[in-house]
Amino acid sequence: MMMTDFLYPLKFKPIYQYRLWGGRRLEHLLSKPLPKKEPIGEAWLLSDRKDYASKVIDGALKGKTITELMQNYASEIMGKNGYHGDRFPLLLKFLDCHEVLSVQVHPSDHQTDYIPQGDTGKTEAWVVLETADDSIVYSGLKKGTTKDDLMEVINNNSVSEKLHRFIPKVDDAIFIHSGTVHTLGGAVVFEVQENSDVTFRLYDWDRKDPKTRKPRELQVEKALACIDYNQVDIGPVKPEESTEVKNAELLFDNEHFKFWRIESDTPVKVGFKSEPVILVCIVGNATMNYGKKEYSISKGEVMLLPATVGELELRPSSEIKMFQIAVPKKKLSKKS
Repeated sequence: MMMTDFLYPLKFKPIYQYRLWGGRRLEHLLSKPLPKKEPIGEAWLLSDRKDYASKVIDGALKGKTITELMQNYASEIMGKNGYHGDRFPLLLKFLDCHEVLSVQVHPSDHQTDYIPQGDTGKTEAWVVLETADDSIVYSGLKKGTTKDDLMEVINNNSVSEKLHRFIPKVDDAIFIHSGTVHTLGGAVVFEVQENSDVTFRLYDWDRKDPKTRKPRELQVEKALACIDYNQVDIGPVKPEESTEVKNAELLFDNEHFKFWRIESDTPVKVGFKSEPVILVCIVGNATMNYGKKEYSISKGEVMLLPATVGELELRPSSEIKMFQIAVPKKKLSKKS
């Protein structure tokens, strides 16, 4: 068993995922080469899943998975915000939505009948990094849409008629609460979400997976049961000036994650005392010192600052754009 002072700023190797709607645009965002010549829709940046567990890429803990670290050092990683269960509570991704994704919905934490044992509901958020001529976001239903309305358009293959839509711009931040009907296409986005892989598809645009030559499975009944019909007409959030983080704006603040966008060409404090923080570099590169060592972070990289690491000074080499994500204190919830 290693001493807990071996915990340090931890970087992880991205895990690429084939998706029929993906492309090749993550190639210039991450340094790790994309596999083969197939569409890559997702790069999982920090994942504590049984099937895909992120591995540390450097230092004394190189090769260890986030799953192993949570098993051995949960309290040191999570700090005063408490242990969130058996796994790290968030899943971070880059998405290359070359084509539009399926129309889908995720259950909320309390809808336990629709969540596999040991999993959670799924609230998520996106920040748009790149757009194209065909970029589109569908977020929420059109106001007044009912279950019967949805059933009718599903049967008529015209689901998009009942979805709110807008054309996204770079830096748009979109909050997708569990129960929200949503999809997007023609964009590269960063995604933060609850550590869950529970997705129910309402509609998949009548397409077939080139690998299987078959349509992907739909879960219409489960999707309809999990929809929150009050989640309507959802557009980009309005960033707030941050009082906690210098040269930053606060994009999201909810029970699952707190999210800042930092833009700076001068040193800025990152991390918090006795709390875990994740850094994701979008533009530029920077260094920071912990103990007697220097640590670097560059475009496309993710870094976990365990609670025991605390606050550090981030020194950009030039203009940097960085996401900082904190894990709020776990609230005890009642099952309904």
